[in-house]
Amino acid sequence: MSYLNMELLRFTTAGSVDDGKSTLIGRLLYDSKSIFEDQMEAVEKSSKKKGLDHTDLALFTDGLKDEREQGITIDVAYRYFATPKRKFIIADTPGHIQYTRNMVTGASTANLALILVDARKGVIEQTKRHAFLASLLQIPHIVVCVNKMDLENYSEESFNKVVSDFKSFSTKLDIHDVRFVPISALHGDNVVNRSTNMPWYEGGTLLNTLETIHIGSDENHIDCRFPVQTVIRPHSDEHHDYRGYAGRIAGGVFKPGDEVMVLPSGFKSKIAAIDTYDGHIEEAFAPMSVNILLEDDIDISRGDMIVRPNNQPKVTQDLEFMMCWFNQQGPKPRGKYTIRHTSNEARCMITEIAYKLDINTLHRIEDDLNIGMNDIARVKVRTTKPLFVDSYRRNRHTGSIILVDEATNETVAAGMVI
Repeated sequence: MSYLNMELLRFTTAGSVDDGKSTLIGRLLYDSKSIFEDQMEAVEKSSKKKGLDHTDLALFTDGLKDEREQGITIDVAYRYFATPKRKFIIADTPGHIQYTRNMVTGASTANLALILVDARKGVIEQTKRHAFLASLLQIPHIVVCVNKMDLENYSEESFNKVVSDFKSFSTKLDIHDVRFVPISALHGDNVVNRSTNMPWYEGGTLLNTLETIHIGSDENHIDCRFPVQTVIRPHSDEHHDYRGYAGRIAGGVFKPGDEVMVLPSGFKSKIAAIDTYDGHIEEAFAPMSVNILLEDDIDISRGDMIVRPNNQPKVTQDLEFMMCWFNQQGPKPRGKYTIRHTSNEARCMITEIAYKLDINTLHRIEDDLNIGMNDIARVKVRTTKPLFVDSYRRNRHTGSIILVDEATNETVAAGMVI
């Protein structure tokens, strides 16, 4: 299996301030031998400068100067590493409440969320908020790392208490696969190497869990969805009549010979061939990027979607979704925005704000509908042209949208279609 074809696991980290997220990622990189010598030397120097007698592994991830100086994580930092079994992309997201939007950004494409809990403090409001966001974003797998076990004398009771508290809260949420690992990021217990201090724990280490968790079925392989990104027409003699539609499969499995339908026109055709950079393939599925050739000449352009005639997304101009607001200024009444969905773009207007969510209690707030930065609310919008959507729960690709302010070109919100 070549390095390029290895399975990629994207995971996001969430935890309260000082739960040791950065130290944990540093430990993961350090113990899995994913750190270069020059990085190592720079971190050792910084640690000495701070007057520490040990190497502060947290410094590997806090890349921004402000973060290093304040000792906190501010923005989403992406880290890449690989082991012989899998490749990994880590989105290290901040724990502070004022960075909810950063967590939404970092977690939207993740297969797995690592939620850190301080063994001494147990499940706190922040933990519940992160679990709620993970369920809102439909992250398929959650691993709760109970950190700082060394400060609780590696006690099994402390670990069990966190497990039962988290489980009793998470039953209210839409979370299907949750696992618990007792660790000490500082000393490396159960991160990459098994801990001798916790013989009572029989599960795998954190890295073992990350390497072996089954992510093949995280994508929707039932509903065929292919948003067209661009039309490929090489103007060369050799490929004179070639006309392919390139994009990334958002769901389902496509094979040559399949009957398909193009939205919004409703024209039907059959797949003649599926090409990739390496040549023809006999089957393509999410999230592969491919080029589809059809038997008939149909006018297709960017933003159109190729689907199955008997399994279509909802074609609508009225969308309802859970929205996380990103901007300092709240949404303008009857404000107009550009809405982006798969490879499609339209203009839209917010027609109604149904309620805001109190992330900490999960209660609906219906009497105060002023939306501020990091607020999560249920809204309705009307678009200038039909979009082809599925509910976010069914398909994270065709169920997610972003809103862009037309005047400033800033992304002001992300939404999950209900």
